[in-house]
Order: sequence, then C-alpha cells, then structure tokens
Amino acid sequence: MILIADGGSTKTNWCQLTDSGQRVYFNTEGYNPYFIDTPGIVASMNKNLPDDLPRADVQEVYFYGAGVSGPDKAEVIAAAMREVFPNAKRVEVTEDLLAAARALLGRSAGFAAILGTGTNSCLYDGEKIIYNVDSLAYFLGDEGSGAFLGKMLLRDYLRGQMPAELLEAMRDEYKAGTREDVLDRLYNQPLPNRFLASFAKFAYDHNNSSYCRQLVVESFQAFFRNLVTHYPNYQDYTFNCIGSVGYNFRDALTQVAHENGMEVGKIIRSPIDDLVSYHEGA
Repeated sequence: MILIADGGSTKTNWCQLTDSGQRVYFNTEGYNPYFIDTPGIVASMNKNLPDDLPRADVQEVYFYGAGVSGPDKAEVIAAAMREVFPNAKRVEVTEDLLAAARALLGRSAGFAAILGTGTNSCLYDGEKIIYNVDSLAYFLGDEGSGAFLGKMLLRDYLRGQMPAELLEAMRDEYKAGTREDVLDRLYNQPLPNRFLASFAKFAYDHNNSSYCRQLVVESFQAFFRNLVTHYPNYQDYTFNCIGSVGYNFRDALTQVAHENGMEVGKIIRSPIDDLVSYHEGA
C-alpha cells in the first residue's frame, strides 16, 4: 500500500493507493515544519487519520509539503511518518512545489505555481525544478496568496479603509475583533499564516463588491510584478497553477496573467488526483 500526500500549511490531502489500484481519499491538518514539530505531527495524525486505515500495511509514503525547504525541515515530517507507519520501507518528503509541477505538467517542461495559504512558483524541466524566485513566506512576501490577501483585508479593516457594510461584515460574520485581538493572533498565537489566510474566504463571499474584486486583482498583480515577471522568458510559458486561492479567483488570475502576456494553461484546486496518476505511471 502506498500513501501520497499533498501537504499545505492549512490542510493535507491524502490518497491511499491500495495494492489493487483503488484510491481512498482523506484529509488531515496541514503540517508545515516551520510551525509544527515531529511530536505535534504524530499527535495530529493519531487523532485525524481514518480509523480503518491499516497503518501496518503502508509500505511507501510520498509526502509533498509546504515549508519543506531543506533536509532538516524534511526530516521533521519524515520522522513523524516513520513513527506513524513503522513498516514503511520508503518514506520520501519533498517540497510541495514539486508536487505542483508534477501534477500540472507531468513529465513536460513548463511553469508551475501555487496560490493557496502561501505562494510559490518555479520553472520545471519535466523531472526537477530548475529555477525558483523565492516567495519569502508570509512575513516578507507570499504575494497573491491567501495570507497576503488576508493581510490586505485586515489592514484596511483596522484602519477603517473599507466600505462600511464590509467593515460590519468583517466584525460580525468573521469576528475579526479589535486591533489588540488581531495583533495577539498574529504575534502571540500559533499558525498566524493560517489566521491571515482564513480571511481570503471573506473576499470570495463578498466578490460581488468592487472593493473585494479590486483587492484580489491587486494581490495577483503584486504576485506577477514581484515574482512571475522575474523568470527568464516568462512569457514563453503558459501559466499553470494549483491552490484554492488561484482556483476560486481564477477569473481575476486569468485577467492578470493576460495583462502580463501569459496564456493560461491549467488552474486546479488540488494536485492530489494528478499527483497519484504521476506515481501510478512512474
């Protein structure tokens, strides 16, 4: 039995691939090693894995994760996988960007991006990532992401610089709270990137507002200006993207891509189906 996981900062999508080729899907929390350690991952998986998952039968685990930026971060997750699935003969942990490239492009070369809780992008040669403009995570960058959009919304909310009806909706529907509440969540509580990204849904729920539509466009324009346009000959590639933010706002994303001279290829919510197909054909 093989387990394949696409791990974001907020949620991990899993597929159990049985020996007969049956696919069984389930979800757990996201496991970004910048925000959670090995014991925390083990505790979460013990709580959230399906009761009927035969852990002892798992022979291989392929985990693609947000925040897997090097061997040390990969080992945080790999150690948890070895503890939860003690009979696994093969455990591979690598970055979620490679999952995006393999899901979007298979074994063909091209451009791939992630627009979810965070942002990432790359050029891919059909086997490996060959060029990456660092997104710099949510403190310094992550333009176009849910966290970036949430930051823009919260900034305008706290400054009173959004339409009155949206200020009220932020306060009542989303319990955004006071300045002190928001800063406490960002500086004193865990997973601030997840907190910021939770407000991307507000922009989606109020997408009929010209304010929210313009904010989404500005977020994607920043993504192209600071990241995409810095790839060599970027206009020679089609724009391919995975992630809930890219998918939910794909009309605005397509508009901005065209404004920057890129044709659009695949925009999908999750890579897990295409990723499983990639491994089936390996």
